[in-house]
Amino acid sequence: MNQRNPSVIPAGLPSGGAPSSQAKALLFSMKRIRAVEETIASRYNEQKMRCPTHLSIGQEGIAAGVGLALNRDDFMMSTHRAHAHYLAKGGNLPAMIAEIYGKVTGCCRGKGGSMHLVDEEAGFMGSTAIVGNTIPVAVGLGLSIKLRNTNQVSCVFFGDGATEEGVFYESVSFAALKKLPVLFICENNFYSVYSPLRVRQPEGRKIHQLAGSLGLPASHGDGNDAVRVYDMARRAVDGIRRGAGPQFLEFTTYRWREHCGPNFDNDIGYRTEDEYLAWKKRDPIVMLQESLLGDGRATREELDGMAATAQAEVDGAFAFAGQSPFPDPSEAYTGVFK
Repeated sequence: MNQRNPSVIPAGLPSGGAPSSQAKALLFSMKRIRAVEETIASRYNEQKMRCPTHLSIGQEGIAAGVGLALNRDDFMMSTHRAHAHYLAKGGNLPAMIAEIYGKVTGCCRGKGGSMHLVDEEAGFMGSTAIVGNTIPVAVGLGLSIKLRNTNQVSCVFFGDGATEEGVFYESVSFAALKKLPVLFICENNFYSVYSPLRVRQPEGRKIHQLAGSLGLPASHGDGNDAVRVYDMARRAVDGIRRGAGPQFLEFTTYRWREHCGPNFDNDIGYRTEDEYLAWKKRDPIVMLQESLLGDGRATREELDGMAATAQAEVDGAFAFAGQSPFPDPSEAYTGVFK
């Protein structure tokens, strides 16, 4: 795969050989994430979600694969595009939707919105809107794991743009030096807002090779192949638990909708409709479904049942959010830094 040109699309179905139970778990996770975000997109214009929202439709394979490779007590941190990671880690769905609605039943009691999600019970330790901001925090969590000797893993997601922040280099170098149990996941979707890689980084640079030069094992994979993502993440996590130190995984993928918001933005000129359509043909959900159907590991009825189950859960979460109260004004300055 050409990591600099998103128009060069790898062909083929997902990697074969995954046990049926794992493949179905990956597929359901992706379907659930897709159902959540498509519902957010369809209802965003109702003006009840008053915060910016960054959707990861098209990128679900990475979240699902990494989430399945981690334990519930492992730590995870994310970015402004956090819904998929939160859900794949086991975050509370009704609390997430309530948060986006600004309700007191939200995971941050309605104060954080879409870009600031936390579910400590699921090990999801937070997401923020500042590019690269959670990378050093995840490294700090890795240090706490080492000091407490708990055999957990601290996982952090970030985009290709975060590798252009100074804190990325400081954090990765420190983690490598101290052999901290940190899993770095770079979701390379080729764009930082509207700027492609070619105007931000030198020709020929490969992000995983750059990370590897800082002193840790680094690999690259197809982020739209959820089975491959899971296999790579599982091996990385196993190595970290054995004391091998931090690992870096870069996955290429593509977001379908606009950088921020529920719409499509191919008309504004920073990417082409042909590029978008080529990537859409590699929908990670459709590819895994075709693989499961093709070798008899799943039936059409099973897949339809997955979709129905996911949508019913999503509808319930939106109903919960709609019925929940807003925070009392007296809470405006509680739980915040002053």
